[in-house]
Amino acid sequence: MAAELIADRVARMERRTSESSVSVRMDLDGTGHSEISTSVPFFDHMLTALSKHSLIDLTVEAAGDTHIDVHHTVEDTAIVIGEVLRTALGDKAGIRRFGQATVPLDEALAEAVVDVSGRPYLVHSGEPEGQQYHLIGGHFTGSMTRHVFESITYHAGICLHMRLLSGRDPHHIVEAQFKSFARALRQAVESDPRTDAVPSTKGSL
Repeated sequence: MAAELIADRVARMERRTSESSVSVRMDLDGTGHSEISTSVPFFDHMLTALSKHSLIDLTVEAAGDTHIDVHHTVEDTAIVIGEVLRTALGDKAGIRRFGQATVPLDEALAEAVVDVSGRPYLVHSGEPEGQQYHLIGGHFTGSMTRHVFESITYHAGICLHMRLLSGRDPHHIVEAQFKSFARALRQAVESDPRTDAVPSTKGSL
């Protein structure tokens, strides 16, 4: 099932495979309210932070073969979030398009730069060697952080430069990245009061 626009800047999608079942609803002009249940507790925590700091209302229900590995459920959830984001943005008329945020979490510091460009691209750098092998919260492997951002950017059609500037604690490293992405995304998708045009010299994004 493809994502569908159900109101201005509000979209939803359900996706079912033999590996997972995912349902997402998103309101870009929300207040940061979320209802998240993916069966992966740390991922729930990160998506709650994403909603809270982007001011995007987000409802996510997901279940999958987590008895094998959380990879399928986390990846498929990120895919659906990306598809719903792309659909909710519509023709992108009147948005700011670009957003940038640097967010600390104790010793960790992450910078995110977002371009709602229509061209998917991810640059992800700065994580310390070994971060990808850490099991956070007993379920979420550190390598999934990059994979989540890859899946969202590809399916939403956005460009994201994510850079970890410092960090030691694996939990803090991931959370700082999600929060910086949320704040940058908030800027990029919000309405620009000075124009209702598509923010591109091409006339489309």
